[in-house]
Amino acid sequence: MPMNLIHRRLCSSDKWARAVEDELLPWALEGVPLGPDTLEIGPGYGATTRVLLRQVANLSAVEADAGYAARLRREFDGRVEVIHGDGADLPLPDTRFDSVACFTMLHHVPSPAAQDRLFAEAHRVLRPGGLFTGCDALSSWGFRLLHLGDTCVPVPPRTLPARLRAAGFADCEVTLGKGSFRFLAYRR
Repeated sequence: MPMNLIHRRLCSSDKWARAVEDELLPWALEGVPLGPDTLEIGPGYGATTRVLLRQVANLSAVEADAGYAARLRREFDGRVEVIHGDGADLPLPDTRFDSVACFTMLHHVPSPAAQDRLFAEAHRVLRPGGLFTGCDALSSWGFRLLHLGDTCVPVPPRTLPARLRAAGFADCEVTLGKGSFRFLAYRR
């Protein structure tokens, strides 16, 4: 899932890490009971992973980019189980996790069909009663400009509840924020 140079620099910056810690994840996870065993799909440079690691007992992360996965393994040195793999084809057993999370990465999944497979995989690896949560950006001119040359397939938030229900989730919620949306859905 390629990212252009400006986007890579932004996502690996201290400024982005502070924004994730101070604003994005507190908003995205407000009142969300992650439980002790969480899977993060698409951690990229790990800004969200650093925050999640302080909130859950056991954290696993699946990263599609081999270089990013190797970097995350070095940084977290066994504190996070980092797996190189595809979120739309998770190399994990059924019903393993209390929660699955993905933050600002759904738009990097190359097609709506692949996004739907990712939703189905998140459902498959959750325990009954487990939750799928996360956030992503709303499409805008500036957002599209930042993603020139990137894989960029924004998720229309109005379509997300139906897509999550089609993947097997219940009680789907989508909340719009300033420039982004968050979501929460439970496995039956």
